[in-house]
Amino acid sequence: MQLESKKYLDDIAHACRLALQFVAGKDLSDYVSDEMLRSAVERQLQTAGEALVQLQKIDPTVAVRISERDKIIAFRNVLVHGYSNIDDRIVWGVLETKLPLLLREAESLLAEG
Repeated sequence: MQLESKKYLDDIAHACRLALQFVAGKDLSDYVSDEMLRSAVERQLQTAGEALVQLQKIDPTVAVRISERDKIIAFRNVLVHGYSNIDDRIVWGVLETKLPLLLREAESLLAEG
């Protein structure tokens, strides 16, 4: 695996860890009512999505091993370009159900490295 690929995987894992750390012990109502928390989480989700975009460009054989990579990239695009239409419940659902899997996959690929 290329060194640059590892950097992007590390960026993905780091962003996932931070976002999950930010919401630890919180629920949807906490998330909705805290603008700073929402901003911080959305920033980390954007970072993870953009790192995956870059990984796909430089090392598609590694990127293809991230499940739902196309959905992750599409979600990043919504966060960046459709910011006025972000549904906090959808973001919360991503945090609860999708982000832990993305973190595990990035860490697993890094461990192979």
